[in-house]
Amino acid sequence: MTRTTDDATAGNGLRITTGCHAPRAGLVALVLFTVGCAETTLRHGHHFRQTDLQQISPGMGQDQVRASLGTPTTTSPLKSGTAYYYISQTTKQQAFFTPSEVDRQVVAVYFTPTGNVERVAQYGMKDGKVFDTITRTTPSVNTNDETVVQQLFRNLGKRGSVLGE
Repeated sequence: MTRTTDDATAGNGLRITTGCHAPRAGLVALVLFTVGCAETTLRHGHHFRQTDLQQISPGMGQDQVRASLGTPTTTSPLKSGTAYYYISQTTKQQAFFTPSEVDRQVVAVYFTPTGNVERVAQYGMKDGKVFDTITRTTPSVNTNDETVVQQLFRNLGKRGSVLGE
């Protein structure tokens, strides 16, 4: 409840406001904080239902598969034909923490050399090792992790390193 009264001593028409705004502001802050900490689920890629995959049968052409499942995430030539790969990933993130991968599905459609479906396979996280496809690091030939200065001067003081001795 808010109560306003005139400031009688100042006589300049100022109003003094008193009331319960602080608990309301605290409640709003608490709600915003709780919402900010809620877990967020992110889904990327092709997420199929089992009925979508049952539409694909051996003998179908590549165009029919694209019409049913959409454009594949990637394709690959194989010795015995080609393959379409449909990749999906589900991650969860809480507040500002690093997202963690919860699920990964790969649907592989294998084709014969003539372009007809040979078989459909599904792979998940249990079928392979979880790995980071973008590590943003360049592997080095030098496994000692020496600095540039150490690499330049590592042979100084060794016999035969200066002037071909």
